Amino acid sequence: MDHAPHFIAGEFLNNKEDVIESIDPATGNRIGSAFLGSKSIAIKAISVAREAFEKSKWKGDIRLRFKVLLQLATNLRQQQDNLAKLLVQENGKPLLQAQKEINAAISEAEYYAGLARSILGRTLESAPNTFSFFMREPTGVVAVIVPWNAPVTLLIRSLAPALAAGCTCVVKPAPQTPLINAAVMQCIKDIPDLPSGVVNSVNENGIEIGTVLATHPEIDVITFTGSSRTGKIVMEKAAPTLKRLSLELGGKSPAIVFPDADINNAVSEIVKATIVLNGQMCTCISRVLVSKKIEQELTASLKNALGSVKIGHGLDPSTNLGPLIDMENQKRAIGLIELAEKEAKMILRGEPGLGDLSKGSFISPTIFRIDDTTHSLVQNEHFIPMISIETFDNEIEAIEKSNATRYGLAASVYTNDLNLAMRVSRAIKTGTVWLNSHNRHMAEAETGGYRESGMGRLHGPEALNDFLETKHIYLEAGKN
Repeated sequence: MDHAPHFIAGEFLNNKEDVIESIDPATGNRIGSAFLGSKSIAIKAISVAREAFEKSKWKGDIRLRFKVLLQLATNLRQQQDNLAKLLVQENGKPLLQAQKEINAAISEAEYYAGLARSILGRTLESAPNTFSFFMREPTGVVAVIVPWNAPVTLLIRSLAPALAAGCTCVVKPAPQTPLINAAVMQCIKDIPDLPSGVVNSVNENGIEIGTVLATHPEIDVITFTGSSRTGKIVMEKAAPTLKRLSLELGGKSPAIVFPDADINNAVSEIVKATIVLNGQMCTCISRVLVSKKIEQELTASLKNALGSVKIGHGLDPSTNLGPLIDMENQKRAIGLIELAEKEAKMILRGEPGLGDLSKGSFISPTIFRIDDTTHSLVQNEHFIPMISIETFDNEIEAIEKSNATRYGLAASVYTNDLNLAMRVSRAIKTGTVWLNSHNRHMAEAETGGYRESGMGRLHGPEALNDFLETKHIYLEAGKN
């Protein structure tokens, strides 16, 4: 697919006078175009979604929702090779990661198909012959605002629970990845049992579409994945209409390495979690907190491993690290590297690509050593393959440094002492802690953030909560 139309009421919609190019970040070459949205198109999509919610059988038919989500999984599986290759071209990630992303999206659709048939209410007899029935009902129309770093998985992980709950949706893809979104919409369009208007999609135009979705009174829920800064803007704009919000926001994930850890395993996990999605994942490792007893050994191993990473186009099977999403982000990354070189101890300096890679937005991994946890290099999310090395003397200091930022999305702990691992994992203020591993995500297990890393949970059964209301029906019956 080399063009990205809007998708409204079961049909693709073009407005050919307003287009934006989609660029391969590895080459700088145009790979297609997207038709830009407008306020009127967004309002039309919302109206269609509202009508589908109120008038179709969608919200009341759990077996239909089960069937549609399974059909979505089937369609994604049939197109997974094409989707993965398009994802590499538009997003830049290595092909193996793109393939895993499509498989993860399939898993999400299948998992929530099952949950669609398992949404339970409850009954309470509060006094003799006095009954309270608690029913779970779909919230209404959901705005699904999708980021560019994992545009298939992160679309389906929000869309699938919303659909399972019985909601209808308006999707807004990121402007950097409209083609892959349109390809997924084709998979949705090809679902024969899906009522018209249940799923709609409108391409962004600056911030116009996002603003409409955040402020329109007919949007009941916003599910957003992105930066904490943008999440706060969404909250502010949604406040006057008191929309329900599901926000997965920024992270500054630490890896905490204790002296008894398996160093080879820790290095392997840290390297993979530094370069995954080319360093552009909210749960990427960006801080390495290491015991002073093993600092030199771990640092040397990380420098060797990250310095040997193969950089290239994602379609090259030998590539480990692809480009950043665009040249603007490469420029930003260079500025951060220069700041680290000036205000910290540089261990491995990231550089732009050379030769043929100079046409793309590549940047190699960076490692720096720093002690000041209040510095912006430690405090801010950077979304590039860059890690700080910070040391600790003991367990208490490790915990204090782990909790020193305003984020609380994820962390990992490396030790062979199970008691230590559990104490530290409970003390860290994050939504997810992995023990001796990192970035193990699955449809069945909730993820989400503490503090400025967001609100609500995605994945797992709790993800349904943002898309369901609880209704109390009171009855006095059986009295003489």
